[in-house]
Amino acid sequence: MNGTVDDSRVSAIVALFEKLTQADVARLPEFYASDVVFKDPFNQVQGVAAVQRIFAHMFSTLSNPHFVVCDAVHQRNACFLTWDFVFGFKQAPHAMHTIHGASHLVFSDTGLVTLHRDYWDAAEELYEKLPVLKFLMRWLKRRLQA
Repeated sequence: MNGTVDDSRVSAIVALFEKLTQADVARLPEFYASDVVFKDPFNQVQGVAAVQRIFAHMFSTLSNPHFVVCDAVHQRNACFLTWDFVFGFKQAPHAMHTIHGASHLVFSDTGLVTLHRDYWDAAEELYEKLPVLKFLMRWLKRRLQA
């Protein structure tokens, strides 16, 4: 991430995301509350074990997935991160793709994440990049434009 963050909770979670490896999935309880709520365009789960399964699945199905945190805004016990998620598909690991998104995180009084909500446009950022779906998505987009 460019710049510095003056909140140690935010700095720690940014460092985790930017350096996240498959081995780090086991460390998520150091950052997430046991009853954390996680939601993204494909998942809605509760509990740190469920969040670990989501990240483990990411590493098992994608090639070289990693996050680049672009910006962080925080106030009291919440922060909002914007990021780029860079990855390849296992079938074509050298063709890298990027999803632009954001995360809303809420911290407990002990500094653990109790809410992790990801926001990104699955249609634009993912479906339009898949060979089978991109033609359908582009057609739908043209049909629905004002």
